[in-house]
Parts: sequence; C-alpha cells; structure tokens
Amino acid sequence: MLTVNDVMQSKSSIICSISPRDTAYDAMDMMAEKNIGVLVVVDEENVVGVISERDLARNIIVKEMSSKEVQVEKLMTKNIYCITPDRSVEECMGVMTTAHIRHMPVFENKRLIGVVTFGDIAKALLLEQQIKIHDLEDYHACCDSVSFED
Repeated sequence: MLTVNDVMQSKSSIICSISPRDTAYDAMDMMAEKNIGVLVVVDEENVVGVISERDLARNIIVKEMSSKEVQVEKLMTKNIYCITPDRSVEECMGVMTTAHIRHMPVFENKRLIGVVTFGDIAKALLLEQQIKIHDLEDYHACCDSVSFED
C-alpha cells in the first residue's frame, strides 16, 4: 500500500508560500514563475489558507477586482483539507475527489511538510496498479509452466 509519504519522496521538498498581505498579482506572478497552481498562505509561520489559480480567476477576472490592490487574504480558501504522510494514496484520492480539490497540504506533527496534487496521487495509484498487473502476469506465467500431473 502506497502512502502519501511515498509520494512526497518523489517530489521536491520546496514549499511555495505567500503572505496573506501580499497582493493577488504577487500570487499570480509567483505561480507563473514556479509553474504551479497553488500557494500555501503563511502568516508568521502559521498556515492560514491556500490560494489557487481558481481562487484568482473566479475573483479577479469574474468580479473585476484589481490584482495589484486586493490582498491574498481576501481571496484565499481558509478552510482547507489536509492530510498526514502516513495516510494511503487511496484515502488521499478519496478526500480530494469528494472535496473537489486538486491540491492538499501535508502536515506532520502540526508542521507543513509539503503539498500533494491530484496528479501526484493519480500517478502513484497508476504505478501501483501497473506493479500489481506485472506481478500477476509473472505469477500466471510461472503457474503455466508448472505441471500438476501425477
């Protein structure tokens, strides 16, 4: 069984964060520079939310706000789903699917250690399935070559 920790091992340990007092423009600029879709919002070392491309698009564009004036704290998602590294990738996928989210912060001992994406989890599940299929094919090939006759 693969865990969120297994997924974290294959990712960069860099966590991209932003202050709630930074502007939406700052958030968009950082996301574009890092080619990522979410930033963790940190205030004095405390995680207070996340801001995603979706948060920005729905507020800045649709509500015609000024990205250079509105602060991240006005647009961020405050009630976030999070997970611990010991949880299974299946459980993580279930939460992400049910909550309709694509990014989930990972906490260990109340400390942020990373963010996993829906793509990270899907890739891990696909790899796990491929390994199981390969193992079953090997088992089947082995059994075909064994004769059980007297």
